[in-house]
Amino acid sequence: MRSPRSANIKLILIIAAVVIVVGTLFYTHYIVKQLLIKERKVADLYARSLEFLVNSPFDQSEVSFIFNEVVLQSIDFPMALTDDKNQPLSDIRLSARNIRFDTTLSANEQMQYLSSYIAELDEQNPPIRVIIRTSETDSLVQLLHYGESEFITKLRWLPYIEIAVAGMFILLGYIGFSYIKRNEQSNIWVGMAKETAHQLGTPLSSLMGWIEMMRERSSDDPKQLGTLAEMEHDLNRLHKVTERFSKIGSKPSLKEENLREVIESVIGYFRQRLPSRFGQGKQIIMSIESGDEINASINKELFEWVIENLIKNALDAMEENTGSIIFSIQQKGKSIFIDAKDTGKGIDMKYKKDIFRPGYSTKKRGWGLGLSLSKRIIEDYHRGKLFVKESKLGKGTTFRIKLVR
Repeated sequence: MRSPRSANIKLILIIAAVVIVVGTLFYTHYIVKQLLIKERKVADLYARSLEFLVNSPFDQSEVSFIFNEVVLQSIDFPMALTDDKNQPLSDIRLSARNIRFDTTLSANEQMQYLSSYIAELDEQNPPIRVIIRTSETDSLVQLLHYGESEFITKLRWLPYIEIAVAGMFILLGYIGFSYIKRNEQSNIWVGMAKETAHQLGTPLSSLMGWIEMMRERSSDDPKQLGTLAEMEHDLNRLHKVTERFSKIGSKPSLKEENLREVIESVIGYFRQRLPSRFGQGKQIIMSIESGDEINASINKELFEWVIENLIKNALDAMEENTGSIIFSIQQKGKSIFIDAKDTGKGIDMKYKKDIFRPGYSTKKRGWGLGLSLSKRIIEDYHRGKLFVKESKLGKGTTFRIKLVR
């Protein structure tokens, strides 16, 4: 089962990441809001200064100097001055500030561009009214349109850029650590498999010699010869298991094999041992549904191991005295599909991926390595796929193997 501690750590990391992202966005939004308020004050100061400059009875040269050196120097955002109907002033130099124009355009085209740009500015901020007295009784209303400075625009994008860069580094780090972890796990698997094969080799050779000696001494007793034949059969199977382990980590040779015959040989082995495994009262039907002869390039020993693991997994899932394990083989184009359908207790689909994780098991006995090894054999050595096609609690499970010719 998945470690609760590991799940809690992942949940804490996810929550921490969300808090950091949300905090960054909110803090940046706060800074942008404060800068917009400041720009609003500067734009309002410009409007009031313009009113004062035009309406002031003082010396225009002195006031203009203060206006140009103090007010205009603090403005770094686009502004445009229009009449009360949003029409730019006739002199474009008086209408626009900090707005870039295409110098190749004609004066009329530049005025059209400015009109459309003013509409964009109004979407960012509402215009400010500028009242200019033309006489003691009459006044002229103009509108000051302004937008965001380039600095604020960049600041708005800053948190998203930071999050994207951080996410990229996290992703690269995750991929790197996952690759290292997979390599470490692979080396452990290979080391354990080869050591197991090495340790089994010597006693198997010794047992084969002892059986041969016993056969020579029991040549006249048919019963003992039959017993020795069964012992030799199981010993050969142990030898086959040893060969399987010895092939883990090395590139196995693939040959064209008849899939029905390969699967049938594994089913035949289990049929003979079902009574001793479950008792005489339990009847499990195992069969193959395949009309055509379908061949595939496989390593027979390793592929048989996969079929054995699927059958063992199905048998362990049987809770009733009767049940069935049905294999079906079909070919569609260059793809070959082998389905193993059982009538066991089924799998909760939220654990669909966990069942292939090393160490995961819902049984009281076993190491939870069978399906993990099977997936590795199919995907790493046969370039295929092994997955749960469908499963229903209380109804059974269908595993699918996909091979490509």
